[in-house]
Amino acid sequence: MISKNSARLDRVYDKLARRFPRIGGFLHWVRRPSSRLLRIPLGILLILGGIFSILPVLGIWMLPLGLILLAVDFPPLQGPVAWAILRGDRWLTARRRRKRQKAAAKSTEA
Repeated sequence: MISKNSARLDRVYDKLARRFPRIGGFLHWVRRPSSRLLRIPLGILLILGGIFSILPVLGIWMLPLGLILLAVDFPPLQGPVAWAILRGDRWLTARRRRKRQKAAAKSTEA
């Protein structure tokens, strides 16, 4: 039986795959049960890389990606990770809308 959080995380993965088609294949591959042996160590390494983001090459972008990978296997992470992704998506969409409105207002003033 699939939990509510697991179903929400699946919808988030599908939404990410639609929004960023280039990573859709990777997201499909990473969700397969046979990828578990690679997914867990990769998620841990990405989280550690995100923690040490002050070093060159490593960045804070690694932290959420690692959490997304680990959330597939650890149900307690599924709800918070899905919530954070959806919340971040709403925030980015609202920010883009405000920028477009400001640009439109400036162009009508000139």
